[in-house]
Amino acid sequence: MFNRRSFIVAGGAAGALGMSAGWPGIAAAQSQFSIVTGTTGGVYYPLGGAMANLLSKKVPGWAVTAEATAGSVANMHMIRDGKAQMALTQCDTAYDGIKGLDKFKGKPVESRTLCVIYPNLVHFVTMEGTGINKLSDIKGKRISTSAPVSGSEVMALRILDELGLKVSDIKRERLSPAESTNAMKDGKLDGYFFNGGPPVAAIADLAATQGVKIKLIPTADLVPALNKKYGPVFAPGTIKANAYHNQDAAVPVIAIWNILVVPASMKDDQAYTIIKTLWENHGDLVATHKAATDMTAENQKEANSSVPFHPGALKFFAEKGIKLS
Repeated sequence: MFNRRSFIVAGGAAGALGMSAGWPGIAAAQSQFSIVTGTTGGVYYPLGGAMANLLSKKVPGWAVTAEATAGSVANMHMIRDGKAQMALTQCDTAYDGIKGLDKFKGKPVESRTLCVIYPNLVHFVTMEGTGINKLSDIKGKRISTSAPVSGSEVMALRILDELGLKVSDIKRERLSPAESTNAMKDGKLDGYFFNGGPPVAAIADLAATQGVKIKLIPTADLVPALNKKYGPVFAPGTIKANAYHNQDAAVPVIAIWNILVVPASMKDDQAYTIIKTLWENHGDLVATHKAATDMTAENQKEANSSVPFHPGALKFFAEKGIKLS
């Protein structure tokens, strides 16, 4: 279940920008313009909220609203179905979407990238006393594979498959990171999967709980096998030491780039305005969440995005002298 919010864009501004013509299902007089994010305990939600606030404040006539959702898969469905105009998503989910694979089989998503933002790091979170010291130890344990219709859930199921485990081999829950943290505090869960840029609020909450010492389990050794099976969308990454309270050592994990996407049908001037505004106010995004620190010129590469860049973004980066190849 997620929050659904809408807003009004002044008719004159909408007409001037060609918004109603560029986005299917949007009436000229009353335009919806939203960015779909993720669960409230993750990174997408506050970061998407900051983007919405910037666009509303800096672009005359725009009023942009962030929506909480289950995450990447739900977001790409909403882009495809004309229910959202901007989305935060993982590269692997966007790849499946544009290729019409897995959750998008037979119904591909025609999306385009505006920018590469930061790498999601695959967290498997447990704590001392659960008996989980490596991923294969989750067999028979109470594990959340993350919220339904989320990119984190897709990743969790792929990891289970790579480990040779079936869903029936664990006592499965499908909880958001905030719900998972609460369940672990209550002794009702042994561990959970979530993809995010440290520090993830829900994991930080668990780590700061009195009497709890969290453990983050390494996942990086699965990268070659996952890329062979699902396409070149995963990379080795590291959760640095002290990213969370009492987390003393760095943890090698799977990394997946996060991108900001829009419908392929979005007009070039609209896409250009969005990326220009966000880029020129990057400091505001970093102030909201440290993950935005990685939204740099160096990381704007075609190799980091599983879908093509939008022509409006290509124009902006060309003006800035940023080479994407």
